[in-house]
Amino acid sequence: MYHSKIAGLGYYVPENVVTNDDLSKIIDTNDEWIQERTGIQERRHIIKGEDTTTSMGVKAAKIAIERSGVAKEDIDFVVFATLSPDFYFPGPGVLVQRDLGLRTVGALDVRNQCSGFIYALSVADQYIKTGMYKNILVIGSEVHSTGLDMTTRGRGVSVIFGDGAGAAVLSREEDLTKGILSTHLHSEGQHAEELIVKAPGMGGRWVTDILADNNPDDESYFPYMNGQFVFKNAVVRFSEVINEGLQANNLQVSDIDMLIPHQANLRISQFIQKKFNLTDDQVYNNIQKYGNTTAASIPIALTEAWEQGKIKSGDTVVLAAFGSGFTWGSAIIKW
Repeated sequence: MYHSKIAGLGYYVPENVVTNDDLSKIIDTNDEWIQERTGIQERRHIIKGEDTTTSMGVKAAKIAIERSGVAKEDIDFVVFATLSPDFYFPGPGVLVQRDLGLRTVGALDVRNQCSGFIYALSVADQYIKTGMYKNILVIGSEVHSTGLDMTTRGRGVSVIFGDGAGAAVLSREEDLTKGILSTHLHSEGQHAEELIVKAPGMGGRWVTDILADNNPDDESYFPYMNGQFVFKNAVVRFSEVINEGLQANNLQVSDIDMLIPHQANLRISQFIQKKFNLTDDQVYNNIQKYGNTTAASIPIALTEAWEQGKIKSGDTVVLAAFGSGFTWGSAIIKW
């Protein structure tokens, strides 16, 4: 039995900065309204033709691999989390394998939206724990900007999301006091329609239906979110799953050196911080400058926190996420 450790981290965001004032020129909104409700000041959007979900994932992965000291030839498996694949199929995992020039290793795609990176991390952790693989590349990457309703009609959702990618290399750790101590995953599908993109989908409206109807008022292929309902559930599930991870490892809230929450809404993060009585130095947020990057948000924030020296050897790091599905999860890591 082994543990897995995070041997290398990397992230990539597009250079194109989109501020709240920029959005106010095309949507009936303003900086004060957006910041008051979400805490977001700006986000990054790709320029079409320059970046994709896969290409951003590859860029983040190259940094993570270089920092890990693991040779490309020694990567055993790829786990790619996203809700915005380049193609309906195949998923981006195999495209990363191709574009990085990896051996013909397995590539798995995870579709758990905002909880995607936690789920992907957990899958990779199990493979390493059992001894099946030694080094696994885990990526969370999203392109939201090309799939949003960038009109006043869609402002409740469209102002929230940004594009970006983060990556981690997980490697075998024989010291069982270090690395990923545990992961905890949950779902509650009865609320699936509260945060959803309904079409195109094989079970409802496929591309042929959308084209046949040619309905300019059709919103089924844009994201829908019951914001207040999602918020109320998020603050409860975040708290539960953080406590679950702490209890599983006989840890107290006071043992947390750094909490990296999914960057869904600054108000959610602040609520959790206050509930657990954590200081600003114990919680890392960057939604202000990147928006919600879904599966990419935790690895981007984790990388930045590490780069800034906020995570050090011996620290207890807690990752937690909640999102569409509903799905949620946490990971407890001894750095």
